[in-house]
Amino acid sequence: MIKDYEDFKKFVFQTTSIDLNAYKERQMKRRIDTLISRNKFPDYETYSKALKTDKEKLDEFVNYLTINVSEFYRNPNLWRTLETQILPDLISKFGQNLKIWSAACSTGDEPYSLAMVMAKLVPINKVKIYATDIDSQVLEKAQDGVYGANSLSGLPKEYKDKYFEKMGDRYFKISDEIKKCVDFKKANLLKDSYPSNCHLIVCRNVMIYFTEEAKDEIYRKFNRSLVKDGCLFVGNTEQIINHKELGYDFDELFFYRKV
Repeated sequence: MIKDYEDFKKFVFQTTSIDLNAYKERQMKRRIDTLISRNKFPDYETYSKALKTDKEKLDEFVNYLTINVSEFYRNPNLWRTLETQILPDLISKFGQNLKIWSAACSTGDEPYSLAMVMAKLVPINKVKIYATDIDSQVLEKAQDGVYGANSLSGLPKEYKDKYFEKMGDRYFKISDEIKKCVDFKKANLLKDSYPSNCHLIVCRNVMIYFTEEAKDEIYRKFNRSLVKDGCLFVGNTEQIINHKELGYDFDELFFYRKV
């Protein structure tokens, strides 16, 4: 019997392996209650039964839960810093075959942006981006590589012209040569193992939804995944105040080096 939100959190963990205790409770509970109400279920018990029996409902729930907001080249000034300072430095230290991980990659805008920027700096056949997300639906969309015009609004014209084909008035399809650079996989940052020996990890605009304890744990795991002098690139609202305690040196704003 699922009587309240505490019971529902346990059910979600058993069903999806998503630990709702790691998310800011007020914010997440409000989102879930809104979804239940929108689907016209009276309580957690009946909604849980529906999630058990209806795969479409379960997929909708996970998709809604994982808060997928993404766009190409988000915060262009930070991407320019990545392109002109961070990546050239990493290439000079570690060579052209950088191991890059886009964690919580959502619909693919971020890893494809990384691939385009890297292809400007090294031969495209040396570009390999490892991209993960917890949500199967957004990974399918990422692999399709079709985007609305709004997603591309911040992308420099040189990339848009070179790597996108217009589809009608509203949509753009990314080129196969960039798609081949990105390897998408389903993974849960709170539960699954992390790749090792990364030179760059990009995880942006996701940590704001986690509790402080969950954030610290993830930042420590990222640190273990990086090579010495590897870099973590975070979102423009996600400054890591206790970065020294977590094993990082402050580099440029929102870029942290493993010490």
